[in-house]
Amino acid sequence: MLFDPTFGGALFAGLLSFLSPCILPMVPFYLCYMAGISMAELRSDQTIAPGAQKRLILSAIAFAFGVTSIFMLLGMGATALGQVFRQWLEPLSWVAAAILFVFGLHFLGILRIPFLYREARIEAKVEPTTVVGAYIMGLAFGFGWTPCVGPALAAILMVASSLDSIWRGAMLLFVYGAGMTAPFVLAAVFAKPFLAWMNRNRKYLGYVEKVMGVMLILFAVLIATGSVNAIADFMIRHMPWTTKFI
Repeated sequence: MLFDPTFGGALFAGLLSFLSPCILPMVPFYLCYMAGISMAELRSDQTIAPGAQKRLILSAIAFAFGVTSIFMLLGMGATALGQVFRQWLEPLSWVAAAILFVFGLHFLGILRIPFLYREARIEAKVEPTTVVGAYIMGLAFGFGWTPCVGPALAAILMVASSLDSIWRGAMLLFVYGAGMTAPFVLAAVFAKPFLAWMNRNRKYLGYVEKVMGVMLILFAVLIATGSVNAIADFMIRHMPWTTKFI
């Protein structure tokens, strides 16, 4: 697969979603919940017990697979739906661009949309300290509509709806899911250093929202002008080193 800026954008959007103020502060609690340890144990100077550390890493990987599974299914559905309505692609693209533009204004603080502060929660009845429980917890989180993930995920789904292959739609959302969940797995591997890093950089989280807003507006412009493919062609012609597998 040659370089496609939409995949790079999806990866970056996933990373921003992880770093957003409504996900990153929750990560330590998720880690404690899945490892079966208290926040005091995580904050202490003592190392995490080997059994708890192993359980935490395996649970984080399973959680990441659960989240990404849902995103891939959503990507396949968006692409399939886009193919059905392909004859109305141009007017729908303008509607999608307008929605993303409004989302971007929301994150920039220019316009506030109340429903984006709501969060859908799905309770899993399986212990998250098991691999199966963590996977189901990931599925539940993938279905949950958080204020930060919602608009970013909507942007990627709108891009997926314009693709000509359901497989490419699934891969686009896989990249987005990987961008959002890979840092979560790294946080599980380096739990204590991650917690220290997060405490040092908490004050910068508000800037992530601004970057997300700019990115959503950029997506809106690209979709409205049909420039995504033009950018890909330009990069392939003038930056041949980008034609690598991703």
